[in-house]
Amino acid sequence: MRRILRITLLILLAGLFLWTLWFLYQKSVEAPAEYEIQRAEKRNIIKKTVANGSVIPRKEILIKPQVSGIIKELYVEAGDAVKKGDVLAKIQIIPDMVSLTNAENRVRRAMIGMEDAQRTFERNEPLVKKGVISEAEFQTYQIALNNAREEVRGAEDNLEIVREGVTKSAAGATLTLVRSTIEGMVLDVPVKEGNSVIEANN
Repeated sequence: MRRILRITLLILLAGLFLWTLWFLYQKSVEAPAEYEIQRAEKRNIIKKTVANGSVIPRKEILIKPQVSGIIKELYVEAGDAVKKGDVLAKIQIIPDMVSLTNAENRVRRAMIGMEDAQRTFERNEPLVKKGVISEAEFQTYQIALNNAREEVRGAEDNLEIVREGVTKSAAGATLTLVRSTIEGMVLDVPVKEGNSVIEANN
């Protein structure tokens, strides 16, 4: 029995020794080199170079908003190419309470002036038809009424600009849109949506 165990153990040791020799031999043998063969053809050669340094623009323009408020939307990121007139951001107007109150008071005063001019015009209209007052005198009342109407229109436009940054008559020329003044590339966007801006901000 012991003899069988010894023989078995010797066979196992010899097998392990032979397997180790074979494994080491396989590891030392280099794999054959494989080459990819292609036909000759015309191609563009792309040559890349890595260089340290910084890019300095020839001309750098700071874009400033025309009104104070909060940035509602940003339409560009650093690195974007823009053309002259492209919209960069939209600003939501936060009206100054003093300016808003003054604009509302101006509208009320203009309405009072227009109502007074309207009454004066209507009071003198029958008199000119009867010949009691001259046409020239009546014309001054008509001009005063027209001026009062224009004053109301101007006061209402001013109130809209204070509230919204744009009038209904000039919706295309809104001050709430920040536009590019030249063609080029956006170098940096120092603000984010929700940031407050004033007219002097970059």
